[in-house]
Amino acid sequence: MAIKSILCIEDDRFIGEMYVRSLKKSGYDVDWMVDGNDGLVAARNKHYDLILLDIMLPERRGSEILASLRGGKEDLIPNTKVIVMTNFDQDDESRAAMQHNADGYLIKAEITPKKLLAIIEKLR
Repeated sequence: MAIKSILCIEDDRFIGEMYVRSLKKSGYDVDWMVDGNDGLVAARNKHYDLILLDIMLPERRGSEILASLRGGKEDLIPNTKVIVMTNFDQDDESRAAMQHNADGYLIKAEITPKKLLAIIEKLR
């Protein structure tokens, strides 16, 4: 599956603009939401090939969004990859739970736009 459309749910303006700019420059169709409620609504109402999901968000945490989309009996986004991105140091149990429902788990401080693009390329 080729990744063409990406939903970026990121509240940090600097990081969000940096990711969105580099993703669009590389030819992806990108929507950007800055709070958890808008991010969840967007993810449920439009198909995306990939969701970049921050954990610490206003209104609703990324872990809640992921649980709403994939934590129930039915995967509401079966054809969508999810990469969780955080700088928040979680305990092992929380991290394992997040990784179970996600396709990738990245530490934002370690990811440049160039590295992010390389990771997305590998998801194809």
